[in-house]
Amino acid sequence: MKKILIVEDDISIHQLLEELLQNEGYETYHAYSGTEALLLLEKEAYDLILLDLMLPALCGEEIIEKVQDTPIIVLSAKSSLEDKVHCLLSGANDYLTKPFQGKELLARIAVQLRSNQASFLDHTLKYKELELLNDQHTLMISNEKVSLTKTEYAILKQLLLHPTQVISKNQLLDFISEDTEDCSEYSLRVHISNLRKKIKDYTSTPYIESIWGIGFKMKE
Repeated sequence: MKKILIVEDDISIHQLLEELLQNEGYETYHAYSGTEALLLLEKEAYDLILLDLMLPALCGEEIIEKVQDTPIIVLSAKSSLEDKVHCLLSGANDYLTKPFQGKELLARIAVQLRSNQASFLDHTLKYKELELLNDQHTLMISNEKVSLTKTEYAILKQLLLHPTQVISKNQLLDFISEDTEDCSEYSLRVHISNLRKKIKDYTSTPYIESIWGIGFKMKE
């Protein structure tokens, strides 16, 4: 299930967005200020962000400049060309002016999620010494091929898609469920442990970091 973070301080608009998205099968999360949004993004990864610009504490433009790994659709009452161009050049993926039609928003969300997924299918995911070859389902470390199981590959891919964010245990369990029947926190720990051992055979860097009580992330 795709996870969408709604960053909107207007409660009525937030509720409308939440109902619209949940009816389409999306899992929604909310932040009512810019600082709250950044705190959530530090703790967990999301598939897409719906972002208002006029927020308390930290404005939407500042959030766009700080977020690197997640698609952003701006939803704003600011309608000037200058505002749109500034946000898009700063890193936003799309810009929709309020008020907007629900069907159009859903279409734009679908496009961004599809594009974000497709952008990784034909490319190598790189993180320091690690290279994950998506077309070959292969991990390379310093030009050495590392053999991974389907589940280990799925876990590492999810971590590398969001290298600066914490991936929760539930997210990883959902992601590997197609490759591992009856997934549990115990089986996840086993897969993570095996993956760490394989990486350790080729490098002394402990790449996968445990965040107590939350999940895992790539070690900076």
